[in-house]
Amino acid sequence: MNSFCKNITFFMLVQAITIIPLIASSSLEPDQGHLDDNSRLSLWYKTWHVHTVNDLSNNKTLLVHCKSRDDDLGIHNLTVGTEFYWKFRPRIFGGTLFWCYMAYDNLHAAFKVFWEDPSLYAKCNYGDCYWIARDDGIYLKDIPGERDEYYYDWELGRL
Repeated sequence: MNSFCKNITFFMLVQAITIIPLIASSSLEPDQGHLDDNSRLSLWYKTWHVHTVNDLSNNKTLLVHCKSRDDDLGIHNLTVGTEFYWKFRPRIFGGTLFWCYMAYDNLHAAFKVFWEDPSLYAKCNYGDCYWIARDDGIYLKDIPGERDEYYYDWELGRL
C-alpha cells in the first residue's frame, strides 16, 4: 500500500472517530428530559447526577460514604433536609458502578446507587438519581412517576 492510500485511510478513520460522537450526541432531547432509545452511544456522553438525601425524623444525622471502583467520594454527615451529590460520566467500555454505605443510630445499609441498567436510567429520568433515607428504609425516587420505587431495608442493604 503506498503512502497516499495510507494517508487517505488514516484521514477517513479520524473523520469517523470525530463525527460518530457528534451524531450520537445530537440524539439527546434536552427539552423532553430523556434519551433516544436507539442511541446507546449517547449514554457515554451523558453527565449523571446521584443525590443522597437525609429525610430522617427527629434531627437524626445520616452518615454517607459512597465509592466506585476508581473513586472514593469520602464520608459525609448529612443533617435532616440536606443532601450529598456528585456527577460523573459512565465509563466508555461499560461497567460503571457506584455504591454507598449509609448509617444512622445503630442502623446501616450498603447498596448500589448507580449501575448500568435501562430501567434505572428511566427511573432517574436519564440524568438524576435521588436516593432518600427515611426512618423505615432507603428509597429511589422514580422521577418520571414522582413516586418512590426501590426500597432498601436498614441493616439488610438489599432490595
